[in-house]
Amino acid sequence: MGPAHRSLSSLIHTLAAAIVLAVAFPGTAEAERIKDIAMVAGVRTNQLVGYGLVVGLDGTGDQTSQTPFTIQALKNALAQLGVLVPDNVNPQLRNVAAVTVQAELPPFAKPGQTIDVTVSSIGNAQSLRGGSLLLTPLRGADGEIYALSQGNLVVGGFGISGDDGSRVSLNVPSTGRVPNGATVERTVPSSLGTTDSLILNLHTPDFTTAYRLAESINASLGPAVAQTVDPISIRVRAPADPSQRVAYISHVENLEVEPAEAAARVIINSRTGTVVIGSHVRVTPAAVAHGSLVVRITETDFVSQPGPFSEGQTVVVEQSDIEVQEDGSSMFVFEPGNTLNDIVEAVNEVGAAPGDLVAILEALREAGALRAELIVI
Repeated sequence: MGPAHRSLSSLIHTLAAAIVLAVAFPGTAEAERIKDIAMVAGVRTNQLVGYGLVVGLDGTGDQTSQTPFTIQALKNALAQLGVLVPDNVNPQLRNVAAVTVQAELPPFAKPGQTIDVTVSSIGNAQSLRGGSLLLTPLRGADGEIYALSQGNLVVGGFGISGDDGSRVSLNVPSTGRVPNGATVERTVPSSLGTTDSLILNLHTPDFTTAYRLAESINASLGPAVAQTVDPISIRVRAPADPSQRVAYISHVENLEVEPAEAAARVIINSRTGTVVIGSHVRVTPAAVAHGSLVVRITETDFVSQPGPFSEGQTVVVEQSDIEVQEDGSSMFVFEPGNTLNDIVEAVNEVGAAPGDLVAILEALREAGALRAELIVI
C-alpha cells in the first residue's frame, strides 16, 4: 500500500519519529551570511543608455531607404567632424547601422574606470559582426552623461542570406558586446557616509528573517545596535568616523543568520506546465478521483461512383470516424497533514501528468483541503 493510503495511526508514529529526530539534531537549516541575503541601501547599480552608430559592416547594415533615422544620425555625426552632407542627398549605405547602447554603472564607479556595454540594432540590420561603435554618450535616468562608449563589437552569432531570400542564422547576430567599451566620466553621489546609520534591505521580505538578522548583529556588536524597521529593512547604527565604515560593514555582512523557512506555496507556470511545491505544503483529509478523456478523430477519403449509364459524377467523399475513450479513473486519499513527499508519491502513483496535477491542486484549494498559497505565473 502506497504512502498516500497510510492509516492515521501510522502517520502519527511517523510524525513522532520526526519530532524525535528534530530534537536530537536541532538547527538542520544552514546559516547564511548577511551579504548573501541582504544589501546595503544605496549600494546599487545604475542603468545607462545611449543611441549611436555602428560602422564598418560588410553590407549587413540598415537599409537606409526604410530607416531614415540612420541617415539623420549619420549626417549629424559627419557634421560634428566638419563634413557637411547636403539635405537633398540621402546616401544608401549598407555598412552603417543605428543601435542602442546599454550599460550598468556599478556602485562607487570612479571616472576613468571602464565598463562593458551591450549594442543592439534598432533598424533592419542583418548582422553587426565586424562593426565598430562610434563614440556614443551614455546617459542616466536624469539625462546626465555618465560614460562614453566606443570600440569594436564582439558578436556571438552570424547570419547568411541567399539571393533567393533564404537565410541561415545562428544565435542573434544583431546584438553584440564591447568589453570595457565605456569609460566612466561622472560619479554617482552616494549617501553611505552622510548619515548616522545604515539600512540593510533583505532580498526577500520576511518578518522572521529580519528579526533574526537584527538579533545576530546585536549579539555581535551590542544591544540596540540594530533595529527592525519592517519585514525588509533593518537599521544599523554606524560609526561616526566615515573611514571606519568600510571595516564596520565588512564585519556586519560576514555575520551569519539562519533565514526563516519559506511560506507554504504552490507555484504553477501556466505556459510550461511546471509545478513547484514548497516543503511546508500540507493537505487536510480529501479523496481525489483522477481520470482522463481521450477523443480521436480520423478522416478517411473514399470514392463515390454513380451507377452505370447515369448522369452522375465520380466524387471523393470524406468520412469522419470519432472514437471516445475514457481511461480508468483512479481515486486516492490524502491523509491529514501529509508532507511534500507523500503528496508527490500519491500523485505519481496514479500517473498524473503536470496538467492533471494542476487541476488536482486547484480542486483541492477550492475544497479547502490545500494548506498553501496557490500562485499561477
